[in-house]
Amino acid sequence: MARKAKIESNKKRIALSEKYGALRKELSDKVKNEKLSEEERFEAMIRLQQLPKNSSKVRVRNRCELTGRPRGFYRKFKLSRIAFRELALRGMIPGVTKSSW
Repeated sequence: MARKAKIESNKKRIALSEKYGALRKELSDKVKNEKLSEEERFEAMIRLQQLPKNSSKVRVRNRCELTGRPRGFYRKFKLSRIAFRELALRGMIPGVTKSSW
């Protein structure tokens, strides 16, 4: 089980990235647009830098929904490899069976 503080800080990052996602996308598009004047692009860059660091999607860490484990994460199931294995062996995940050949 991951530390509660790490799980909570990741939840805050997710909330911030959802809140500022559209604005961040708009500003970064302005910065990359070469048709705009240098002043407009520079102003957009300054506004982008003034946004909170944790509002960037890159700072969000994929974590297991059950345990909060950050490594060995399966995106399709939103579980770590350990939690996935336990649930699959109990038959709790539909369509997943243990392989044998």
